[in-house]
Amino acid sequence: MQKKPNIIIIGGGLAGLTNSILLAKADFSVTLIERKKFPFHRVCGEYVSNEVLPFLQSIGFNPKDFDASNISKLIITAPNGKALKADLDLGAFGISRFELDNALYHIALKAGVNFLLETKVLDVVFEDEKFTVETANQSLNADLAIGAFGKRSNLDQKLKRKFFYQRSPYLGVKYHIKSDFPSNTIQLDNFKGGYCGINKIENDLYCLCYLIENKYLKEFGSIQKMEERILFQNPQLKKHFKNSKFVWDQPETINEISFEKKSLIENHILMCGDTAGMIAPLCGNGMAIAIHSGKTLAESIISFCCNGITIEKRKMLEKQYLSEWNKQFAARLKIGRGIQNFFGNKLVTQSAISLLKISPSLTQFIVKNTHGYPF
Repeated sequence: MQKKPNIIIIGGGLAGLTNSILLAKADFSVTLIERKKFPFHRVCGEYVSNEVLPFLQSIGFNPKDFDASNISKLIITAPNGKALKADLDLGAFGISRFELDNALYHIALKAGVNFLLETKVLDVVFEDEKFTVETANQSLNADLAIGAFGKRSNLDQKLKRKFFYQRSPYLGVKYHIKSDFPSNTIQLDNFKGGYCGINKIENDLYCLCYLIENKYLKEFGSIQKMEERILFQNPQLKKHFKNSKFVWDQPETINEISFEKKSLIENHILMCGDTAGMIAPLCGNGMAIAIHSGKTLAESIISFCCNGITIEKRKMLEKQYLSEWNKQFAARLKIGRGIQNFFGNKLVTQSAISLLKISPSLTQFIVKNTHGYPF
C-alpha cells in the first residue's frame, strides 16, 4: 500500500483552513502557507449563511461561543432609499473574519496541520508528478497542491489565468463600526456604481463593507470624499455613516475584485474558495461557499488518494472535483453574476426593487437560489 500523498495548501482563508482541517484529520501530511500571521482582518462582508452550521459544529466551531449575531431579516435599498424587506428562511450569523479564521486556525493546529506563516509563495511548478513550491526562503515538495490564495494573487499572474488579464472595475472597502442598527438584519444599500452591506458581528460591533467602481476613487482622490459624493446619495447609507462610530482609523481595502468565471484546475493545482470562483457580494454567501468548497475538495482527495496518488488517480480526482464543484456552485455563481448586472445602475436598481416589492415570490426565489442547503 502506498502512503498518502503529502499536500501543500497555499492560502489560509476559509477554504484553505477547511481543507487543512479535514485532510489532517484523515491523516494526510498537510502544510498550509499563509503570507500573514493570525489573527488578521480581511475585506469581506461578514455574513455567513446557516447552511454551514452543521459542518462547522462537526469540526468543533460554534458561532455562539464567539457571540456571533443571529440574522433572519434582509433589507435592500435602492439609491433613492426605497426599501425592500424579506425574511431569510435559513438565516445566517454574523462574525468577523478576524475571529472566525483565527478559530479555524487553532482547530487546524490541533488537528496536526503544519503552518508556514508570514510566508509568500513565489511560484508553483508541476513536473514529474510532483509540485515544487517556491518561497523566498525555501523550496517545498508536495504530491498535491491546493490553491486557496483568495480573490487575486501574484500566482494568478504566474499561472497566466485568463481572468487576471481582464481588468476589473471594483474596489472593496470594509470598516468595523458601532451603530444603532437591528442585530437580526442584514441591509444592502445600493448607490451609483456599487452597493454596501451592514450587519452585526460579534460583541457590539458591526461590519460595514462596500463594493464600488474604482473610477470614483480616482475621480475624487480619497475614500472619504468618494463616500461623501457617491455613497451619501443613498439616504440610508448617509445615516449609517453619520450615526455610527468607526472603530478603525483606516478601512481595509482591496482593488481589482473580479467576478469573472475562473478555471478550477491550473497545471494540476486544485483551486478552491474565491480562487476558484467568487459569488457577487450582493448575494452575501462568499464565506459559506468558501467553506463548502473546501469540504468538497477535501472529500474528493480523501476518496481517491488515501492509498497514494498515481497519474490515473490524479485524473479521476480532478474529474470528480470538477463535477462536484459544478453541481454545488456553478448555478449559484451564475445567478450571482446575473444579479450583479442589475445593481450599481441607479435607474435599473430602483426599477428592480420596485418590481421585487410587488413580487414576494420572486424575491424568495432569488434568496433561495443564492443560498445553499445545510451540509
